Amino acid sequence: MEQEQLLIVDGHSAIFGMEDLRELHHGPKRHLARIELIKRLRDIGDRGEWKVVVVFDGRQMERGYEGGNDEGILIIYSKARETADAVVERLAARFSEKGDRVRVASNDGMVLLTATTFGAEGMRIEELEEWWERGGSD
Repeated sequence: MEQEQLLIVDGHSAIFGMEDLRELHHGPKRHLARIELIKRLRDIGDRGEWKVVVVFDGRQMERGYEGGNDEGILIIYSKARETADAVVERLAARFSEKGDRVRVASNDGMVLLTATTFGAEGMRIEELEEWWERGGSD
């Protein structure tokens, strides 16, 4: 069975960790920061080496999903009483346990510590940005 490569991104951490997205988020059209982040991450997913999941905090009673394999990216919104961090950590645990190669991008030290404890690779948002600019390959 072939090993999957999964990139899991802490969405708000990424927005606040990238200067141009942070500035967009503080402007009048803050939703554009999310759209731009998704566009960049879809670019990595479209290259085919990595499956990409980005997780944002949600406000609904049920967890929300957008995209999927056809889109090059899966977007997950946590449930109202659950944090995006918790979703990122659970995904890292589940897929690392299956033997997949998992990379978690966040600037939250606890998220990275938990993810790496489960066997995922951790990367800060600055590293994600550099990786994306290099074409998303190792």
